[in-house]
Amino acid sequence: MQCNLNLFGITRIIAKISAVALTIGLAACGGGGDTDGTGGGVQVNLVGAGASFPAPIYQRWFQDLSNSDPNLQVDYQSVGSGAGVERFTQELVDFGASDVAMTDEEIAQIGRGVILLPMTAGSIVLAYNLPDVSGLKLSREVYVNILLGNITNWNDPQIAAINPDITLPDQTITVVYRSDGSGTTGVFTKHLSAISPEWKEKVGEGKTVQWPVGIGGAKNDGVTASIRQTEGAIGYVEYGFAKNAGLNMASLENSSGNYIEATAKSATATLEAVVLPENLRAFITDPEGDNSYPIVTYTWMLIYGQYDDAGQAQGIEKMIEFGLNEGQKISGEIGYIPLPNNVRQKVLETADKISPDYNMTLK
Repeated sequence: MQCNLNLFGITRIIAKISAVALTIGLAACGGGGDTDGTGGGVQVNLVGAGASFPAPIYQRWFQDLSNSDPNLQVDYQSVGSGAGVERFTQELVDFGASDVAMTDEEIAQIGRGVILLPMTAGSIVLAYNLPDVSGLKLSREVYVNILLGNITNWNDPQIAAINPDITLPDQTITVVYRSDGSGTTGVFTKHLSAISPEWKEKVGEGKTVQWPVGIGGAKNDGVTASIRQTEGAIGYVEYGFAKNAGLNMASLENSSGNYIEATAKSATATLEAVVLPENLRAFITDPEGDNSYPIVTYTWMLIYGQYDDAGQAQGIEKMIEFGLNEGQKISGEIGYIPLPNNVRQKVLETADKISPDYNMTLK
């Protein structure tokens, strides 16, 4: 009797061992793995670098993405658009980011091909540090003249004439600009060149220009910090940085002659007036529309046309899909502009070619 019990116990143990072995075997073959994770449970790590303009929203997206899919981790390095394009061109990263879309000449240097995807948008504002002054208005002529160094004091008659209800201080103006290669600078100087022949002739446009006056700061963070620390300062930064730092922002005159505050509504009005071409590159230098804020830009992810690793390609698509869906829902709270639905659709159709093993969807 005792012998039969031992045999029965041994049989049960063998059955359990076999069940465990079968489970492990299925998992190893993919049958019992996390089928919702990237690459069927395979860990994928992506590295990107580029513009500081979208850095706050990208970093939030990628943190939320890793929480929803632990098998996909994305590290984004805010180095500025110029450095981002360089690293992307040298294939030192898995994707890049720039506030100025790559040119045909830059794209031609990359044998794997390039896909440019506008993933979010934002306003560039003129933030200023005058403790007792709010509601400042700046005409196109005035803010160009400030940046050219033609207007050097805050109580200048040209500024006072368009701000009759504000007591302006007798204080020197300190212009703060980007010292690094910057897509924000590229967008801003495109706008200035579009509205001022003098600016176009003397300074021009580009990711780096020779500023006539002022002090430099690295990235949007550095310019924001310099404005906060320097009374009498004015500088150009992405709206979210100014908002989060609690800086005052000037209302700027648009092409219709109206003074417009930077808000999600005014920026959306600008985007709605722009039709994206098939290559998804659109430069909004001087938008039309009575209610349009005058300096709004898309910011692009730079994606390779081909990825040799299937898991990496799928990870890139999942990252983009997350940004187009969950990412857009939180854009407004961080100070960015949600993409119009027609733009989301165009981006999805373009990006869905990257991985043949994954089909992207909009929610």
